[in-house]
Amino acid sequence: MDEPSATIPSQPYPPPPRHLQSSFPGFHHHNHSPLASQLDPSLQNLDHDDAFSSHFTGQLDDTDNGQLLHPGNPFGQRNNQPNFQESNTPRFQEIRPNAGAVSQQSSKHAYHGQPGQFGVLMPLSQPLLPQPNALDRIQHEDSMVQVPESMSEKKEGHFSNMKSIPNPPDLDGWRERLFHVNETITMTEDEFQTYFPHVDNIYSHRSTQKYKRKPFISHYWDCRLKGRPPGTPKSDDPNKRKRKRNARERDLCDVKIKVTEYFPSARTFMEHEFGHGTTSTSEVPGVFPPGELLGSGIRTQSQPFDLTDPAGTPEYTPGSNGERYFTIQRVNGNGANGKSDGVAGPHKHTLEDSDRIKKNSILRNLLKEEKEKKKGQTTQNQKTDKDPSQQKTYPKKATGSALNTVKRHAKEEDIKFYAGCFCPFVQRVWIALEAKNINYQYIEVDPYKKPESLLEINPRGLVPALKHGDWSTHESTVIMEYLEDLDQSEPLLPQGDPKARAHSRLWTDHINRNIIPAFYHFLQEQDSSKQVEKASEFKDELTKLIDAADHDGPFFLGKDLSFVDIQIAPWILRLRRVLKPYRGWPEPEAGSRWARWIEAIENEPDVKATTSTDELYLENYERYAENRPNTSLLAKAVNSGRGLP
Repeated sequence: MDEPSATIPSQPYPPPPRHLQSSFPGFHHHNHSPLASQLDPSLQNLDHDDAFSSHFTGQLDDTDNGQLLHPGNPFGQRNNQPNFQESNTPRFQEIRPNAGAVSQQSSKHAYHGQPGQFGVLMPLSQPLLPQPNALDRIQHEDSMVQVPESMSEKKEGHFSNMKSIPNPPDLDGWRERLFHVNETITMTEDEFQTYFPHVDNIYSHRSTQKYKRKPFISHYWDCRLKGRPPGTPKSDDPNKRKRKRNARERDLCDVKIKVTEYFPSARTFMEHEFGHGTTSTSEVPGVFPPGELLGSGIRTQSQPFDLTDPAGTPEYTPGSNGERYFTIQRVNGNGANGKSDGVAGPHKHTLEDSDRIKKNSILRNLLKEEKEKKKGQTTQNQKTDKDPSQQKTYPKKATGSALNTVKRHAKEEDIKFYAGCFCPFVQRVWIALEAKNINYQYIEVDPYKKPESLLEINPRGLVPALKHGDWSTHESTVIMEYLEDLDQSEPLLPQGDPKARAHSRLWTDHINRNIIPAFYHFLQEQDSSKQVEKASEFKDELTKLIDAADHDGPFFLGKDLSFVDIQIAPWILRLRRVLKPYRGWPEPEAGSRWARWIEAIENEPDVKATTSTDELYLENYERYAENRPNTSLLAKAVNSGRGLP
């Protein structure tokens, strides 16, 4: 038969060692535990952070007639006196060295330690479980703001629930102040989530400090221009993805900031921890006093106020109503954290320098959305291209003056001209046929469907193509040379002047090799910043041709239309009809050599006779301006950097 539990005396005893006191807020009353002096010496090495040992030693308290008193709500205090709940159930019994086995119910939860470690006390039927306290509730509170779908949630030292607002009010002012951080800045949760993503490119997260007894977390960030090493050595593993990370010059800036994130119940916690109406924020470790509200809406440090006195808390103070808030301060060389690292001064560079190093989260997010949008549009276009029922149709019949010319050349002729009314290479040959007054039959074909009659002449199925009797050829410049050699009607190359003919062929080559590719590079470029570069390249190539032309003009060799004029004419027509609406190409300077040349081309009768209405060109070149896939072999060649097909 087991002996009854020993009655614990109630006389005072010396206080237990500090490391045996409870690690939970509110357990400050364990100063005279009657069992403290009876604990085995091996308990001196017990880790006070261990959950079991903390609650084990926390249960040792004053008893009355063998009844153990254990703490209830640690914040249930009145006049700094702890509130206790009385328990009628003995929680411990004495274990004799030679005692028999305990009951099955008791042994189920017993802790079997080594002799001399827990030889005095052991739990009976119920295990010792940690009791929740205010700090536990604070640290496990759910976020008060929903995560925006446009921003991915980041943890592990970064901030969650950040907002993606491209242009919030006074953005430039906030960015300047968050860049300099000359004084401690206090921000509401909404302000922090709105404006900090606009400056997270300035700083690079280094560490996060969490506290057991404080209702806040500290995040430390270095200026990104502090630099970084190139990273780990390159791996020889072929299956490992290579990381694209370049080293940056080191120690360009020494600025460090500390972002302190206060939990929603921080003010309530400090009321219970430090008492009512006696402690200001300047006396609370780790709490930075919010200050006055500046004209821009940003708060900086000023005179401390009484955090625990609602009447003394300004209405604009973040956290005064129990909500989450943030403080930001620069900690390099200003004595923060109780020391000075000897590094003085603000950033050693400008905000623009930081923006050049890296884009902030908002800009990166916008670029990502734009990229995904283009990707989705490309996918949709590819599906449309594969589904003929969804493909957009484009005008394939000549209109306006060109339609009248088609009708005049519809009858059977020995020379058959296979054409597409919207194609500039076709228009070259077409102008030459009209200018030389050659009889021909105009045959409109769809080069995207490539009829068998066209493939017999040109196996690649491209227009223009020419069939003369039982002989045929293709390629616009070759056809124009052939028509010139037929010795019919008006010549387009200078007669009896080999040098002038060579001069014309040289600049014809310049048009085909440089001007036309530059035209399509400019038209097909989707990046607005690169379009400026492509426009400049196109202008440079045109300038070379203009400088080589006859000074008086208005055409290339003088007053008459010639071979080179016809070579460039279709693209001169498309400056106003295509490049201007799609890329904003400017009108020529009035009275200039270039303006007089354009005017002469536009008004030349043979050019006008082969030109359709503006709408036909605007619609057909939409796919080029959007750089849609499978637009043409020419567009594909331009995208790949190859020459004309």
